[in-house]
Amino acid sequence: MSYRFIDVKKDGRLLIMTIDRPEVMNAISPAVSHEMSQALDVFEADEQLWVAIITGAGSDAFSAGGDISVMSKAEVADDYQMPATGYAGITARKSCNKPIIAAVNGVCFGGGFEVALACDLIVASENARFALPEPRIGSAAVAGGIHRLVREVGLKSAMALMLTGDSIDAAKAKEMGLVMETVAEGQALEAAIRVAERLLRCAPLALRATKECAVNGSAYPSVFDALDAQDRGVFSSLQTMLLSQDIREGLDAFVSKRRPTWRGV
Repeated sequence: MSYRFIDVKKDGRLLIMTIDRPEVMNAISPAVSHEMSQALDVFEADEQLWVAIITGAGSDAFSAGGDISVMSKAEVADDYQMPATGYAGITARKSCNKPIIAAVNGVCFGGGFEVALACDLIVASENARFALPEPRIGSAAVAGGIHRLVREVGLKSAMALMLTGDSIDAAKAKEMGLVMETVAEGQALEAAIRVAERLLRCAPLALRATKECAVNGSAYPSVFDALDAQDRGVFSSLQTMLLSQDIREGLDAFVSKRRPTWRGV
């Protein structure tokens, strides 16, 4: 499948998707979102792909957010229509339990930050900056950014960013728990690939079960309610893992003191 606004590469079990619009700081328009959604659909459906990385072309920006030049011309909401899977094909994507890593280089503002927040892990270069500045142009981070940021850093810390529109650097984002690792400028993708390699040492079905339980389990009011849902088989990826051949392979490999060979079944 060919794309106009993104670049997609497969490297074994890993998919790397790059927003390829450096001339506009990788701004995301509906057209970009539809292409990213298509690529993530492929990733989600392909059993040979276990982990994905999303990044932006160049060292200046992961994504500066929505394409204001397109947005400003939209007279009605239908003129700026995103796919059903949400902004960049990820912010409303509920079905993907495969891990997705954001490799953030440079500016990560507005919708770009919302995309990174929708990923499971964030690796950032030292020149990365994060912000939800939508109120400064009369808008709000309605693609999940408001809700995700509050859940990830707490109400007061999130409010301090969202109500001012101020930005934070990579070091502060790491201190707040948003960023897993910071690396030198220009090294975010390479670092994200190294993280992906660590994930790929784990059983893919175990990663999917963990992600589904963690993300969906947080909707329950208490740990005991989440455990009850778990016992009732609510988390389908967990049931798949428990019945898999890979779980037996992991146990056998541990006893035999060898590296397991995962098959994803």
